Amino acid sequence: MGEHGPAPAVLGLDEIRRLVDVPRLIHDIEDGFRLYSRGRVTVPPVGFLHFEEPPGDVHIKYGAVPGDEWWVLKVASAFYANPGVGLPPSDGAILVFSQKTGALALVLHDRCWLTDMRTAAAGAVAARYLAPSDVGCIGIIGTGVQARMQLQLLRHVVDCGRCLVWGRNPAKVTAMTEELRRSDWVRAWGLQVEPAPTLEALAAECRLIVTTTAARAPLFAAELVRAGTHITAMGSDDHGKQELDAALLGRADVVVADSRSQCVDHGECAPAVRDGHLSASSIVELGEVIEDASRGRTHEDQITIADLTGVAIQDIQIAKMVAGAFLRG
Repeated sequence: MGEHGPAPAVLGLDEIRRLVDVPRLIHDIEDGFRLYSRGRVTVPPVGFLHFEEPPGDVHIKYGAVPGDEWWVLKVASAFYANPGVGLPPSDGAILVFSQKTGALALVLHDRCWLTDMRTAAAGAVAARYLAPSDVGCIGIIGTGVQARMQLQLLRHVVDCGRCLVWGRNPAKVTAMTEELRRSDWVRAWGLQVEPAPTLEALAAECRLIVTTTAARAPLFAAELVRAGTHITAMGSDDHGKQELDAALLGRADVVVADSRSQCVDHGECAPAVRDGHLSASSIVELGEVIEDASRGRTHEDQITIADLTGVAIQDIQIAKMVAGAFLRG
């Protein structure tokens, strides 16, 4: 021990993976949204860094639940040219500090995996409270890591036998569907996974759609979405990103945000509010729906949208799970 106390433990990805229990994580993320909407979480504004050459984004999120044992700071990066030089696109770490002393207790070098997991868990929570009772077919738009993880965690909350996948690169769609068909968890679920021939076909057949892209313009027209559909949009986590037609949010019966303040700043809600399709006061927070289901879907023919920008309470909850499991030994 030095003059500043014991050095923090540093956990790598392999050990971190072993400490995350997925069903409990979905429950903990749900509890986190409830705490956030009750005003019981301290979450400062998100920090952003943008790089042009090579292109990259860094997101910095931090916060605390007052009275907890820990407070948390998360840094997650995405550098989009990395796959072209044989590197993963994302990296990151979460720092866990004591609320009693301010001491750094744990460094979770998760390489963005915890961020991906807590994001997928938020999608599962949104589907649990907003998807129609008979989904029929899940639509996944996108072919990246989050496209796979959203579907993987949906199996814990959705009873469904079919999934359509659409992406802008047909080769990536083919590779993803073939990979999923070989996955043990897809086989255990009994899920039939197919490429969608078009976005129009996906929208026509799927009543639960998850968008997982870094698009900067709407992917499909508002009128394609049929009555009774729920959409979880999780790609618009930064200024300038947009996956949904702003008019679709105006057409929706219920628009739910993980954080109202974040989503009107840089989520799908931002262009919809700016262009007059949606009033900020009509947006319901996910934590409010969890507290009172009547604020979410109330009948099967409604169109519902969840705008997920990612809130620090998610990082707090998943970091607390890892810290607790590690320190218990």
